[in-house]
Amino acid sequence: MTLRSTSIAKIRGGSFDALVIGGGINGAVSAAVLAGRGAEVALVDRGDFGGFTSQESSNLVWGGFKYLEGFELVLVRKLCLSRNRLVRAYPDNVKPISFLATLDAGSPYPPWLAALGSLAYWVIGGFKTHRPRLLSPKKIEQVEPVVDTSGARGGVEYYDAYLSDNDSRFVFGFVRSALDAGAKAVNYVEVISASYQDGRWLVTLRDVDSGDEPFTCTCRVLINATGPFVGDLNEQFEVRTDHRVVYSKGIHLIVPQLTPSDRVLAFYDDTKRLFYVIPMGMRSVIGTTDTRVDSPFTEVTDEDRSFLLDQINRRLDLASPLTPSDVIADRSGVRPLVVRSDSPVDEDVDWTKLSRKHEVETDADRSVITIFGGKLTDCLNVGEEVADAVEALGVPLEPDTHNWYGEPVVHTRAEFFRQARLMHLDDLRSTEGLEALSERLWRRYGRRAFGMLDEIRKDPAMGEDIIESADYVRVELHLAADTEMVTKLEDFLRRRSKIAQVIPDSDVIGSAGLDEAVKILFGHQAEEKLAEYLRDREIPVAT
Repeated sequence: MTLRSTSIAKIRGGSFDALVIGGGINGAVSAAVLAGRGAEVALVDRGDFGGFTSQESSNLVWGGFKYLEGFELVLVRKLCLSRNRLVRAYPDNVKPISFLATLDAGSPYPPWLAALGSLAYWVIGGFKTHRPRLLSPKKIEQVEPVVDTSGARGGVEYYDAYLSDNDSRFVFGFVRSALDAGAKAVNYVEVISASYQDGRWLVTLRDVDSGDEPFTCTCRVLINATGPFVGDLNEQFEVRTDHRVVYSKGIHLIVPQLTPSDRVLAFYDDTKRLFYVIPMGMRSVIGTTDTRVDSPFTEVTDEDRSFLLDQINRRLDLASPLTPSDVIADRSGVRPLVVRSDSPVDEDVDWTKLSRKHEVETDADRSVITIFGGKLTDCLNVGEEVADAVEALGVPLEPDTHNWYGEPVVHTRAEFFRQARLMHLDDLRSTEGLEALSERLWRRYGRRAFGMLDEIRKDPAMGEDIIESADYVRVELHLAADTEMVTKLEDFLRRRSKIAQVIPDSDVIGSAGLDEAVKILFGHQAEEKLAEYLRDREIPVAT
């Protein structure tokens, strides 16, 4: 049996302290903290883990410098502390990074005022990053020649952090942590109905991938972590809340690398909103926008694409302007913004000024916890607040030893790199520009990487790249097939890895490497899963 089928079997007819619905960042951390503190937990998502809002972020872990504009000092302080905590807990995954903000005549603030703001940001963050600095146009040109400084008044450099891999991969790390602590977690399982009687929920679930007959489980507490869909689910549960969410659409465009420097470039667009050029290996990510929408289902439009390309072309000194043909992939998602249920949000409200804070609300009568909003940066706080709410509903938890998050201890890391060095792991590949294989395997897999060393020792071919330019070796495919619940090809290409985001479809589809990868991941279902992926992506099948 696969990990997924085993998980479904354990949920079927099971009795749990808590059922978490939604496998984005909020649901993943909720399952991880509860399982880590001894609760019997199940986690389900009707799609893939990290497969909706949580896969569309900027991959930044930041305190929200731009929130200073709205004087949300308490929120900024809280986010800065959360950022610092994640940097400490995930030193190989959450890395400090420089932000260079260039200010021109159209920017809402002069450089000196922005410098004061960045200094305040540094102080609010507890001095845990490098000290910010004020830059002249000449200095900007020296450190970042790609920036067009002809109209610049100056700039500031300050520091935050970013994810070395992609956001969905980070989310799955919490799912994996929950599984390791005994939780039952499964993707592509939806909630059909739920009824509350005698202090327990009877929940009917269905496997949407196989289409098998529905099954049930019971739980003491339901946790609604469905992000932009929390209102729909609460309506189904007949739960009333003091909060609701409204939607802000943000997009990103992924293009070939615009600058080799490992820093984020920040600019104000023509609407006086900050947008960024974010490094992603040999690619750059341009974004994001902030547009009010009424539906959580969004896409990048031609207008969106043209706007961002025009904004960046006018602020960078490129050999040739970026065009739509330069866009390798794009991202489009919504921010679920929290407002009071009785507060109308009309067209006159400044959409970008709505707070990005989260709320955890409890219906004690029906034992339902709802998580509104939330950010990747604030995920540990969300998990701890959910644990407090579960305890308040009468579910006893073990003391929090903080074993449910973070990377392995430094001695374990040192032993991995010692073994990797003795077996000359990093000499297996000669392609220039690639991250050392030892660094990447440790960052992505932690303790599980020890088993990968054993497999490569037995068969050096396990350390070979599968898909050209994908930076993904054979042993990773086998581990993903066994332990990462890859159910659709998109789960692997888009979320467990970022291959679909950094390599054009034309370079992946039809390659021998992809054919081998699909066979490793899905065995006898390989052709079916590949055809499904091509159909969903509307990619023509070669004949």
